[in-house]
Amino acid sequence: MLEGVHAVKHALRFGARLDVVWTPDRGSLVELVAELAPDVLVAVTALAVEVDRSTWARLAPRGLPSPALGLAARPGVVPADVLAAPGPAPVVLLEAPRHLGNVGAVVRVAAAAGAAGVLVTGPSDPWAPGAVRGGAGLQFAVPTAQVDDLPATDRPLVALDPTGERLTAGAVPDRAVLAFGTERHGLSTALLERAEHRVAIPMRPGVSSLNLATAVAIVLYAGGTGPPSQ
Repeated sequence: MLEGVHAVKHALRFGARLDVVWTPDRGSLVELVAELAPDVLVAVTALAVEVDRSTWARLAPRGLPSPALGLAARPGVVPADVLAAPGPAPVVLLEAPRHLGNVGAVVRVAAAAGAAGVLVTGPSDPWAPGAVRGGAGLQFAVPTAQVDDLPATDRPLVALDPTGERLTAGAVPDRAVLAFGTERHGLSTALLERAEHRVAIPMRPGVSSLNLATAVAIVLYAGGTGPPSQ
């Protein structure tokens, strides 16, 4: 489910197959897309189906910030293929995150920075509606999958850990798997022992943690991986 215009536009921009875009006001939706994302206007116009208010209330009981609810095919993502992707871009690994909105925000950051993929362990599905909402549909822009554990890989594993070396520009090696734990508990002992490098984000004394997506953004950009050149 793609909730809102931003999720719909990103899905279309990055090759998603949409079956329908429901809306309570087709005219308003077309006008909004023409203003915000004219590159997908033809596609949205063809997909848009206006429903009555009672049907819309059942489809979107929490309400949406913009009048669009899309239904898209979820792509098949093979974690081993994500890890085998060529090029220097890193893969982001989230170990047992708890909040779907944070998972989505990480996907959004990873897509912006040109990461090779996002892998998520634990029960939080990065394709759940809350995560797709938090990621503004950018799961279609960066390969994203749920895994039981980090598969075997020749990529260097870099763990974000407060005992690690201070994060500096260029500290992250090419093709790294960047592992992030929860704000409260950090990474598991098993994953820390598996890591080849540990890095820490320098913070003011007394500040104990950062939001997950903020930490991912800092490491992707300040660590020297950054987005691909245009």
